[in-house]
Amino acid sequence: MSPPTPRRRRALPVLTAALAALLCGLAPPAAADDGPPDWTARPAGGTDRDARPYVYLEGTPGTVLQDRLTVTNSGRAPLTVRLRGDGRAGDWIRFAEDTVTVPARTRADVPLALTVPHDAVPGDTSGEAVATGGGEEIRVPVRIRTVGPTLAALGVEDVEVSGGTIRYALVNRGNAMLRPRLAVRAEGVFGTLLDRPERPLPLELAPGRRVERTEPWPDAPALDAVTVRLRVTASGGARDEAEASATYVPVAPAIGGGLLVLGGLAALASGAYRRWRTGCAGPQPPPDAGPAVQPEPPEQAGPPEQAQLPVATEPLLKAGVKT
Repeated sequence: MSPPTPRRRRALPVLTAALAALLCGLAPPAAADDGPPDWTARPAGGTDRDARPYVYLEGTPGTVLQDRLTVTNSGRAPLTVRLRGDGRAGDWIRFAEDTVTVPARTRADVPLALTVPHDAVPGDTSGEAVATGGGEEIRVPVRIRTVGPTLAALGVEDVEVSGGTIRYALVNRGNAMLRPRLAVRAEGVFGTLLDRPERPLPLELAPGRRVERTEPWPDAPALDAVTVRLRVTASGGARDEAEASATYVPVAPAIGGGLLVLGGLAALASGAYRRWRTGCAGPQPPPDAGPAVQPEPPEQAGPPEQAQLPVATEPLLKAGVKT
């Protein structure tokens, strides 16, 4: 048999590559990585589009309230989920099972029971149903209303004005869930500087909760003495007011004025010191040169009897001499 020609030698690698590609195509594909489980937890009932945003329960003190939590496993493998309660009402929540294994592409409804304590104060309380699994955690809000007389009480405190920011704190002193509204007004020496009408704040204030907030004031004055008043309101007649004062002084003029005052005080002190030195350095008596020599009286030009003598008339009158 004759050796292969150069053309046949070049064709062998091509045939080998085609055969390898054919064998790879016939081999079964490798299993795809499913990644982390795809699952959700929400209040039971309805569909994904009209699902309840939270669990809501209402009852009197001592009542046991019931609901369900739906856990949906959309992954390709079974999912184990741990359930617990959290928040202010977390100790009130109990599940039928604390650990639930949900098969792939399956939904499980887990019953939950909430016991309202006998000493619960009438009003609103909040908590959470927490589901943990597959390295993820989902929290479902739980809201409870204890039936009975409610009290809406809202307070604003710790108001502070600093630069272009107003700081304050809101406190729910009642037993009802509150949605506060805020109005801000600032008065300066020459009139109103800020007047923001009442508007709702983006928060819900649970009973006993305290929240610290800030109110921006980008156009705060550069030079003025202001009084800022905050008024908060909520449904149920809750209302409170608080105020704080602040003085705005430009930094550069304040420093210049301080230097000017210091310069004036220094000039006054220097002048007083010079006057004191001048008084201390007044004319001094000449040094001692012996007894002073009195000059001789000048000689009279005429005879001695013509010299004018002082006339002593008053003694002669007293002696009875007539002149």
